[in-house]
Amino acid sequence: MLTQNETNPHLFLAVFIAVAIVFALTPLLIARLWAKLFSPQKRGPIKNSTYECGLDKQAIGWVQFKAEYYLYAIIFLVFDVEILFLLPFAAVFKQLSIGAVVAMLVFVLLLVEGLAWACLKGLLKWRQS
Repeated sequence: MLTQNETNPHLFLAVFIAVAIVFALTPLLIARLWAKLFSPQKRGPIKNSTYECGLDKQAIGWVQFKAEYYLYAIIFLVFDVEILFLLPFAAVFKQLSIGAVVAMLVFVLLLVEGLAWACLKGLLKWRQS
């Protein structure tokens, strides 16, 4: 006795793709419908203006900012993401071979080297200006 999947093997893929498309588009359509029905339609210069944290927009294109913000963010991301690699290692530490422990030790030493480099370059010192 043949099942339906054996007679038409592509039927499952077609149904799967159709469900995936409906699953992806349904929240978008609901959000669009919600916006049409419940959002206030107040057009005007205030509604369409660029919002800059409550400040009036400036006509100049050059705005000075501190690069230290980006340096701190990059350093944080490097060490934050690398901590995620240490968690699985810590979970199975007792079952690891000596080679895996040495590899993780090299990894940690590279992280410490990066932190030492950032400290020696003065990247972690906040400058008041």
